[in-house]
Amino acid sequence: MTRLAQTLGLTEFQTEIVSTVRQFVDKEVIPTAQELEHSDTYPQAIVDQMKDMDLFGLMIPEEYGGLGESLLTYALCVEELARGWMSVSGVINTHFIVAYMIRQHGTDAQKQKFLPRMATGETRGAFSMSEPELGSDVAAIRTRAKKNDDGTYTIDGQKMWLTNGGSSTLVAALVRTDEGAEKPHRNLTAFLVEKPTGFGEVVPGLTIPGKLDKLGYKGIDTTELIFDGYRASADDVLGGVTGQGFFQMMDGVEVGRVNVSARACGVGIRAFELAVRYAQQRETFGKPIAEHQAIAFQIAEMATKVEAAHLMMVNAARLKDSGERNDVAAGMAKFMCSEFCSEVTQQSFRIHGGYGYSKEYEIERLMRDAPFLLIGEGTSEIQKNIISKRLLSDYRV
Repeated sequence: MTRLAQTLGLTEFQTEIVSTVRQFVDKEVIPTAQELEHSDTYPQAIVDQMKDMDLFGLMIPEEYGGLGESLLTYALCVEELARGWMSVSGVINTHFIVAYMIRQHGTDAQKQKFLPRMATGETRGAFSMSEPELGSDVAAIRTRAKKNDDGTYTIDGQKMWLTNGGSSTLVAALVRTDEGAEKPHRNLTAFLVEKPTGFGEVVPGLTIPGKLDKLGYKGIDTTELIFDGYRASADDVLGGVTGQGFFQMMDGVEVGRVNVSARACGVGIRAFELAVRYAQQRETFGKPIAEHQAIAFQIAEMATKVEAAHLMMVNAARLKDSGERNDVAAGMAKFMCSEFCSEVTQQSFRIHGGYGYSKEYEIERLMRDAPFLLIGEGTSEIQKNIISKRLLSDYRV
């Protein structure tokens, strides 16, 4: 059905896998999303099918059992998944950030240990950077890892907003270590924390209290993570070197921002599809509302925003794949895609009129999901800060 957001220059394999995911979404995700979302039920059957499709190994190198595909391929698949239900795309988002960080920054032993199991979905990743009261101020992280005489670490503190916190088995957590550096962000270290699924004290010193109740983004578990005397080994330090966590996490966040951009594109595409269909079925004053100029112009605006967002997302993904620095492109894409997604979803809601306020109609769910994209992986204001700093540096007088 999708005629907008087409991507030129794809390989035969890329075209095939994106098409396969689109068919999967139409057949398995869209028909069940409403019921699962309203009951806040984890989509286990859908996740199992995603494992069978090898989606968890999409970007993991072939030598570790993955498909070895590009960030662009991954982003296009995420766009399709989010078009069906944003929560489904969230299942693999943090998983891929962690897998990417291990691939790029992990020791050989860490790659051999985790990546093959992550490729099959046996090990599932979660990404933990935020804390209560800190928000985007990453350098002010309080959770602390104290080094013991035997070379192990004792971690104490509280982390917040863990997507897949309960369903994951591997968490990449950013904590403070005593490196003696003057700049706060150079005193941060990423630890790889293994745990079983579930809630409560899952291992000694590590507690996942329970699911946080959210406006939208239902089905998927979002949690806190509490360290209370948790013991970690030196082998748990990502890359084997302390003090590098901030840079490792920021590299992962760039991938995450492309992911959020892709999710925003998917939600926006679905909101447009629903609006253009409804506008041709609903009649007022003797004709479909799509034939009223006020509605027709809204459809034109929505389509233009959907297309522009998709192009920015694709550009950011291709830049990252090329090895070029993409912090500005990823920031611009995340900012524009999330804002356009919110605007398109609201326009679709208005076109639906009173029915848009009913839980029987899909647009109601999109209206609750879209706001998350404005804040996930950094608010629009954070993106503007990143963009402006880089531009003022590049265009310095």
